[in-house]
Amino acid sequence: MMIRYGLLGALLLHGVGAWAQQPAAPDVRPPLVVGAYAQGSFIIGHTPSVKHLVKSHPTGLELNLQRQTNGREPWHAWYKYPKVGLALVYYDYHNPMLGKSYAATLYLNKPFYRSARQELNFRIGTGIGFFPMRYDQATNHKNTIVSSRLNATLQMRLEYDVAVAPHYGLLLGVGLNHYSNGATTKPNFGINLPTVFVGLNYHQQRPFRPLSTSPTGQPAEVGHNFLNLSTSLGFKQRNESDRRKYTVQSVTVAVGRRVNRKSNLLLGAEGFYDRSLLVQLRDTARTGEQLPDVKKAGVFFGHELLFGRLAVVSHLGFYVYNPYKSNKFYYERVGLKYTFTEQLWGAVDLKVHRGAADVVELKLGVKL
Repeated sequence: MMIRYGLLGALLLHGVGAWAQQPAAPDVRPPLVVGAYAQGSFIIGHTPSVKHLVKSHPTGLELNLQRQTNGREPWHAWYKYPKVGLALVYYDYHNPMLGKSYAATLYLNKPFYRSARQELNFRIGTGIGFFPMRYDQATNHKNTIVSSRLNATLQMRLEYDVAVAPHYGLLLGVGLNHYSNGATTKPNFGINLPTVFVGLNYHQQRPFRPLSTSPTGQPAEVGHNFLNLSTSLGFKQRNESDRRKYTVQSVTVAVGRRVNRKSNLLLGAEGFYDRSLLVQLRDTARTGEQLPDVKKAGVFFGHELLFGRLAVVSHLGFYVYNPYKSNKFYYERVGLKYTFTEQLWGAVDLKVHRGAADVVELKLGVKL
């Protein structure tokens, strides 16, 4: 199976590589890297509820297209000229309850070491996965891993690329693929796939030559404070028996400071209203009992890792108003934020309680 995927990938890679040689000025435009990899994996049995699904060994194929940043933007040099890519990922789980999956992932590939013939990179990305087979109470009730056809995916990996020809590199690596719907539909145990892979990369330019190696100055925003105002909307399912989707809303006020070229630090306060908690509370309360408030308020510390207009967001928050103790006293948040204009920005976040997904937040905000 792995050999078959490898041969298919090599044929596709050769065709796309020939197309990629067409630009007339590769020293000005960011050069392309095109790859095709065969993958072998296994499923982590991270909870007893998925133990019956971890016996198979998924195999897959990945095709990707990367742009090598070359210094056209200041942040390229700050991160030692990473690659920005799009990957199409296919898995066959060799299990009739899980079937197959298809995903598209946007990622950043950051070099740890680079020479004329070798590269060692760390890659992280996120995207959307599609599972034709999913949990169904009547026909597929044992599939406790995947309960919706659409899932978010997170991909992390370590890659080693060594030249085998002037424009071709052999790629070896290990990684982790994660799929989850963020509690929008339950059961939501998610699937974790440690993966080894081997394949070929076509490099339009090798060795890589940046446009300029001159150091770039500090951005004007470094040392300046700002204010963020935002609101979010999310949807979640309460449990397997209640198939309704409940809205989760929040409002946030945060003060921030650009501390260096790569980072913003944040301190904020926010309020939450999760309508699923109101239904949950009514189901468990005794008749005539006075119900506590399900609204919550918290404070958080945050960090934004900046890549031009894009930022990787991480927050650690603590509830300071939490009458209905439906969760731990703290929460985490990870996400992606994109700045549309100097004032307007949007984000997609995953709010987590002690490692368990709570809700995916779609956020819109202003910077003052």
